[in-house]
Amino acid sequence: MTEEITCFKPYDVRGRVPDQLNSDIAYRIGRAYVEFLKPKQVVVGYDIRLSSKELCTALSRGIMDSGADVINIGQCGTEEVYFATSHLNVDGGIVVTASHNPADYNGMKFVRESSKPISGDTGLKEIKRLAESEEFTAASEPGSIRLEDTQPAYIEHLLNYVDASILDNLKIVCNAGNGGAGPTIDAIEKFLPFQFVKVHHDADGTFPNGVPNPLLEENRGPTIDAILAEKADLGIAWDGDFDRCFFFDENGRFIEGYYIVGLLAQSFLEAEPGGKIIHDPRLIWNTIQIAEEFSGEAVQCKTGHAFIKERMRKEDAVYGGEMSAHHYFRDFFYCDSGMVPWLLVVGLMSKTGKKLSELVNERMLAFPASGEINKHIEDPEALLREIEESYSTACESIDRTDGLSMSFGNWRFNIRMSNTEPVVRLNVESRGDDALMKEKTKELLAFMD
Repeated sequence: MTEEITCFKPYDVRGRVPDQLNSDIAYRIGRAYVEFLKPKQVVVGYDIRLSSKELCTALSRGIMDSGADVINIGQCGTEEVYFATSHLNVDGGIVVTASHNPADYNGMKFVRESSKPISGDTGLKEIKRLAESEEFTAASEPGSIRLEDTQPAYIEHLLNYVDASILDNLKIVCNAGNGGAGPTIDAIEKFLPFQFVKVHHDADGTFPNGVPNPLLEENRGPTIDAILAEKADLGIAWDGDFDRCFFFDENGRFIEGYYIVGLLAQSFLEAEPGGKIIHDPRLIWNTIQIAEEFSGEAVQCKTGHAFIKERMRKEDAVYGGEMSAHHYFRDFFYCDSGMVPWLLVVGLMSKTGKKLSELVNERMLAFPASGEINKHIEDPEALLREIEESYSTACESIDRTDGLSMSFGNWRFNIRMSNTEPVVRLNVESRGDDALMKEKTKELLAFMD
């Protein structure tokens, strides 16, 4: 009987090293990827985790033993593999990363030609099956490997998202969390007029200041402290592989990703009326209203980077955003980037002369939101059934795009099981009634205790 490889998730690979993911499994994934996709050339890169280089080496060996050539771009962010795959016009790309998962985890994200994602719906299950069964075709000759520095071209691409001539001389706190964002900031800063205050800047896979995940409130303190001490104009923090970025205004206030989605949607629709905006089901009203106000169309999609990217392509959407701080751009190969959003936001600040707080305050008041609340629940399906039964009488509409969404006129919630962690995630929002939002959040949390 074939032993199951447990690190495969709905849209990527993540697991503990070495029991769920190790060099042997990485090698088999490399073989399976080539068996499934039949690529001639594959870009590989890896994040700053201590196990990443070794896993990438084993993965590369598997790719080459199956007859494909490897282009290794070295230590990088996830989006740099997306960029390199399209920039070099090759058949696929794999990045070794576990994003914001604990330090003893690692994983992989996969794309095919044109940086198209490979998810459970588009081949990941087949790659898993092949890796488990080891049904590999012998290659007539092994592939080769070469190193390629794509960072200069990547930086040049990023600079297309701003007009450097109109940018104000802003002071920006940037917190890489000892993840991979630091080298990119170092490479781009000479082209921009900003003063960067660098916090936890050096890449360090031991994570001396904790795993970089600014969604966790306890991780935000150093960024806030630096903004206040330096009287900075804004703060930006990234997760480990910097495909997500998080914003803090000049007062050190954390800005929920939901409101940044609305801000970026508005800027794209002002430039392209009638454009489509992809959003996830967790918090929706602000995004829908902005799309309506600016002659666009809001399109709801299941949460998760692979699902959003697939929908982005299908709809030819100009922009897509998740409240978890994933932002997707048609001009970035329909992929997510943690660098493009902050460039667009500082561009908006310079263009309008407004502070970040002024750009988001009105929307935060119009649609107060709880922020995502995560709880470990023994039986999540039973919890969702209980909540649905309790609220079904008063409910105006139910949506099951992802988990359970229920709307009640002037408030709504979404509760869903995570695709990557053993938790249930709750989000609540209201129409201009902060007290109601807080009351309903407390009410729903009582079911989760």
